[in-house]
Amino acid sequence: GGTACVVTGQPFDTAKVKMQTFPNMYKGLADCFVKTYKQVGFRGFYKGTTPALLANIAENSVLFMCYGFCQQIVRRIVGVDRKTKLSDLQNAAAGSFASAFATLVLCPTELVKCRLQAMHEMQLSGKIIQGHNTVWSVVKGVIQKDGPLGFYRGLSSTLLREVPGYFFFFGGYELSRTFFASGRSKDDLGPIPLLLSGGFGGSCLWIAVYPVDCVKSRIQVLSMAGKQAGFMGTFVTVVRTEGILALYSGLTPTMIRAFLANGALFLAYEYSRKLMMEQIDSY
Repeated sequence: GGTACVVTGQPFDTAKVKMQTFPNMYKGLADCFVKTYKQVGFRGFYKGTTPALLANIAENSVLFMCYGFCQQIVRRIVGVDRKTKLSDLQNAAAGSFASAFATLVLCPTELVKCRLQAMHEMQLSGKIIQGHNTVWSVVKGVIQKDGPLGFYRGLSSTLLREVPGYFFFFGGYELSRTFFASGRSKDDLGPIPLLLSGGFGGSCLWIAVYPVDCVKSRIQVLSMAGKQAGFMGTFVTVVRTEGILALYSGLTPTMIRAFLANGALFLAYEYSRKLMMEQIDSY
């Protein structure tokens, strides 16, 4: 599921990070795509793909594993049998709990990904003299400058994004599946309803938490150039100096990516889960 998500949405994610971090450099999505292609070529859209793959595979593996555990915890809290189907709201709460665990594996890999994606802009703006162009060079730079804890810059803003965001993510997904099932079992849905449900869930997530993600990207990227303020300091600085709309820079590529990538994520997840369950049942 994580692999399908990255392959489908990486160019839009790259545009999102560039526009969030350096909103004055780009007039919009088309301008960002054209300038990136002229400056770096097609490979520029896939900068940070390796850490993005690691981030999404790690995050979604932990997320969906913990989602199952958290569903059992929710069942205990509400006092129902462990095989009872949860409501859409209860599933949303379980997803929100699960995201807190996924954040611990997501934050370091996302920091490396964001820095690689915005490296060219950091050099153009004069914030750094020479950039790191490989995953290993970025990792080495973080360890040398800040030590292992440097990978957790932006952890608080990542948590602020993930916990409420995944409530809407799983809530939107489950509500959509309920709508498409129309009284039938959700497990019998075909690929198109699953794609649309995943896309709707992803859209709900990003609409709800986009300003928080914008602040997170700035903290993780701009901390390359020296000490960066925390979440509230960065948030206040952006609003004062650039206005509230700066927190929504890059929203267009994010919404396109959210629908496509999360549709692919849930489609791959549901079908791979069914395949594994069939294999288990056959033994």
